[in-house]
Amino acid sequence: MKLVCSQSDLSTNLSLVSRAVPSRPTHPVLANVLLQADAETNQVSLTAFDLSLGIRTSFEAEVLQGGSIALPARLLNDITSKLPGGEITLEEEITSIANAPGGEGIIVNLTPKNGRYQVRAMGAEEFPELPSIPDARIVYLPAPALIEGLRGTLIATSADETKQVLTGVHLTVERDSLEFAATDGHRLAVVQTENESEDGNFDSGLEVTVPAKALRELERMLAHSAKESEPVELHFDQGQVVFAWENQRLTSRTLDGQYPAYRQLIPKQFLREVVLDRKQLVSSLERIAVLADQKNNLVKVDINSTTQEITVSVESQEIGSGRESLEAQISGEDILIAFNVKYLMEGLKTLPGSEVLMQLNKELTPVIFSPIGGIKMIYLAMPVQLRN
Repeated sequence: MKLVCSQSDLSTNLSLVSRAVPSRPTHPVLANVLLQADAETNQVSLTAFDLSLGIRTSFEAEVLQGGSIALPARLLNDITSKLPGGEITLEEEITSIANAPGGEGIIVNLTPKNGRYQVRAMGAEEFPELPSIPDARIVYLPAPALIEGLRGTLIATSADETKQVLTGVHLTVERDSLEFAATDGHRLAVVQTENESEDGNFDSGLEVTVPAKALRELERMLAHSAKESEPVELHFDQGQVVFAWENQRLTSRTLDGQYPAYRQLIPKQFLREVVLDRKQLVSSLERIAVLADQKNNLVKVDINSTTQEITVSVESQEIGSGRESLEAQISGEDILIAFNVKYLMEGLKTLPGSEVLMQLNKELTPVIFSPIGGIKMIYLAMPVQLRN
């Protein structure tokens, strides 16, 4: 195998796939990336796979001799990222290596403009194949809608591995709409977007729960590479999903188990409504959160319909206290309510737009935050009980 490519192409694509390289691989070959060079198409593909998440990406290069090889991901990434811009030649070499099976081993020479690096490699045959779904159901999703939905919901996924199904985002695909939902039991984020993709073969709903780790990588990859005009292919079968677009491919297992009936958590009507400047509210929360008690991370929200103001405050016996008031448009009676300040800030930061609508009933019933105008999105936060 021998090829010539640009340093920027190799470094960018290595950085991308390396996110699927496990930090503690169960087998030595999983610490590698699979490099495949095709002399007919002049395409080089890189693949990483941790047996759950797989990422493949490809780029153009001058392939003088085709071939496949497994290269140490972290070492190759560290070297390539520090090289100056320009062309790099990669060439495979079989050489005598002590302690190697049969006394021979594989070396890859990296030759930039000035210098030469040699890296020990492994045979491509040892690298596991990415899962394929030959008889999969395929739907086509607009890239902007996917990015929008993931950005709005990933923050609400659970980090508790004992609640496996809550560690992912639940995706519901209909002919003309997409719905993303995530909950960790304390909060819920739901985003509804239009499915503008023309898919004549799609005639019924599809529901799947995909791990947040895989979807964070999908969002990052789409944001940097996807063209709005090109839909993303979603290949779906029991236990596995594949997202494919342009020269990119991401595979992931799905999460087993029944996803909670989250729509039942959303109140149908409200006794109180508050319209606020979202950025001002986030800024106030960020300032006073510095003084929040680290044990309960509590912020009080005092809604006053007479003065048309809300006051956010924190109190900590060991540190101190803080409070700020903001103008608001309030309908309904006064109420004092409390939240986990971290959950409140994270939700408000993901909401788009300049104004936010806050809807609530009583002190301990779900509170809904949604943007005024723009995408159809809600962030539900459960209040915390105040103790005297």
